[in-house]
Amino acid sequence: MPTQSRRTFLRNGLAAAASMLIPRPFRFSGLVMTVRGAVPVSALGPVLVHEHVLVDFIGAEKASPDRYDRQEAFNTIIPHLQELYKKGCRTLVECTPQFLGRDPLLLKRLSESSKLHILTNTGYYGAAEEKFLPASLAVETAPSLAAQWIAEYEKGIAGTGIRPGFMKLGVDDVPFTENIRKILLAGALTYTSTGIPVAIHTSKGAAPAQEELRILSEAGVPANAWIWVHAQNEKNTEAFEAIARLDGWVELDGYQRDQTDEYVRLLLQLRKSKCLHRVLVSQDAGWYHVGEAGGGSYRPHTDIFDYLLPALR
Repeated sequence: MPTQSRRTFLRNGLAAAASMLIPRPFRFSGLVMTVRGAVPVSALGPVLVHEHVLVDFIGAEKASPDRYDRQEAFNTIIPHLQELYKKGCRTLVECTPQFLGRDPLLLKRLSESSKLHILTNTGYYGAAEEKFLPASLAVETAPSLAAQWIAEYEKGIAGTGIRPGFMKLGVDDVPFTENIRKILLAGALTYTSTGIPVAIHTSKGAAPAQEELRILSEAGVPANAWIWVHAQNEKNTEAFEAIARLDGWVELDGYQRDQTDEYVRLLLQLRKSKCLHRVLVSQDAGWYHVGEAGGGSYRPHTDIFDYLLPALR
């Protein structure tokens, strides 16, 4: 790729990643909410838009910080984040939702020690056959859910004062259940009040993504505030182009080093079809697993910097 094209490619990608994370109340002042507070967009630098540091798959009714040693988790995770900072990354979007291991206090400490800006989220994850939705959802309404998520954004999560910078929701396949429709509508109401974007785990391809966008659009959420997470699971790239032309975000977040050629071909194709400005790239790496000895096998966050970016250059 010629030098000028490479610079344009990287500049457009970083600008796209930054712009999707700007909450509505901050758009005029150019700030983004991180676990250490609001920072200027100009401070974000290179952004990894979909990563995890700690997860707990026990289920909504049992998930708790009491299930792990926060110091042990910190000791395992921090060298990976420090190495990522050395590679040139400056912002990490941590996508672990509530009831799946979201730990804003751990994230704040990791952010302070690694110098990375880290974002956390609000919202409910309804994928995995709704294992990570609390039983209380049965008596909630979309407005009552939204009130809880808005309160996290305005006042902080669980008394920590740490505020989310985006919403993380999750769905399985269409047709959506009543619970899924409820959390999508709650997400729309939260957006209306806060302006924070809606990132939705969508592992079943384009059909549920299109239905998400329809529901959110009818509820007043613009396509450019919605992120199709795990879009790479859809193999028909025409679906990417269709969503990008509607101004939605296409997130290709499953990159691993053995997929370098595949991702290069795909990104160049999307560049050729003039859709690259609506594409986000990340690797869904990390994963200190609660319940496994030492957190299990933690996957480094650096493959994009070590393999994909050099290949694109």
